[in-house]
Amino acid sequence: MTFMFSHLSEPTLDPILSLSVAYRNDPREDKVDLGIGVYRNSEGQTPIMKAVSEAQRIVTNEQQTKAYVGLAGCEEFNQSIAKVVFGETPIYDRMSIIQTPGASGGLRMLGDLLNVAAPGTTVWLSNPSYVNHKPVMEAAGLNVKFYRYFNTETKQVDTDAMLTDISSAGAGDVVLLHGCCHNPTGADISLEDWKQITDLSVRNGFVPFVDVAYQGFGDGLEADAFGLRHMAENVEEMLLTTSCSKNFGLYRERTGAAVVIGKNAKEAANARGKLLTLARSTYTMPPDHGAALVKTILADEHLTSQWQTELSEMQQRLVSLRDGLCKELKNNHSSDQFDFIMAHKGMFTVLGFTAEQMQRLRTDFGIYGVDDGRINIAGLSETQLPYVANALMSVS
Repeated sequence: MTFMFSHLSEPTLDPILSLSVAYRNDPREDKVDLGIGVYRNSEGQTPIMKAVSEAQRIVTNEQQTKAYVGLAGCEEFNQSIAKVVFGETPIYDRMSIIQTPGASGGLRMLGDLLNVAAPGTTVWLSNPSYVNHKPVMEAAGLNVKFYRYFNTETKQVDTDAMLTDISSAGAGDVVLLHGCCHNPTGADISLEDWKQITDLSVRNGFVPFVDVAYQGFGDGLEADAFGLRHMAENVEEMLLTTSCSKNFGLYRERTGAAVVIGKNAKEAANARGKLLTLARSTYTMPPDHGAALVKTILADEHLTSQWQTELSEMQQRLVSLRDGLCKELKNNHSSDQFDFIMAHKGMFTVLGFTAEQMQRLRTDFGIYGVDDGRINIAGLSETQLPYVANALMSVS
């Protein structure tokens, strides 16, 4: 007898999510979780933002139904989150947006859209990139190539190599960029880089695809969007995904959006129609609760101000943690080996450690980071800085 699933291979553990399991099972009291990308406060908790708590109270008191919202999700959410990302950029008359189950859902929807529009499209990813970019694009039937991005010696963007490789992307190709706070490296391209990539897109005909998962965690809400706004205003076609997981703290609510900017309103509308067809055959309706909270916050001046203040405090604390770790290494270990950490933005930094060194951090010190050397700065607490600094020096 032949069994349906007997030929399936053993599953490969997710390199990030599996760390959380190992961390939870570690009995050591001084263990440190720098693996999964969530923000934690000084007490090691991922709190609900005060603005979100107030929005939840409002939604609970005022919401009258749990009926379906629609294939595109909450339209008030869609329009308000578009304003957060694009500000006053004059692209709204040729833009379409739908709510998606997180940014990962948006990535898959736009990947599927690309494969319908031009089967077998090549998507260029930074090397390295978010661990889920490649599998999502390949699952959508697309081809994946990589452009050089991170200089492992300087721990900064290798601008010349990046632009050389991106210039090889031709008409019909797609180049995926991180809007800010590059995952996993923390090394961001400059505004001048954005302008040069925009010029290459116009000249060579490739379509930019921007993934904005951490807006507000780098240099602030507005500054983190300068580059992508310049691009949106100056290219004819562009794709974008955005997430509310980090900057609203809505990790488990899976709240995101997918955006298509077309040459004109008609082409953007056609793309939206196809996205809705794809959504119908995939998940039908996006989850509503997170979108209802974001819509409520952004529709209320007081809640918007409160959210922006809380987000700014989180961003400033990340800068303080980076500074504190570097000072600990310099003052108590006389080392400037990790000073590059201060130049990185957002939650992540790549240490430049080998897989063996990262395993030593886990085995000897109970410090959990990804084998590619990525650590989540937002997982640190101030009291852990001396311990982590000592561990870094011990394995470096």
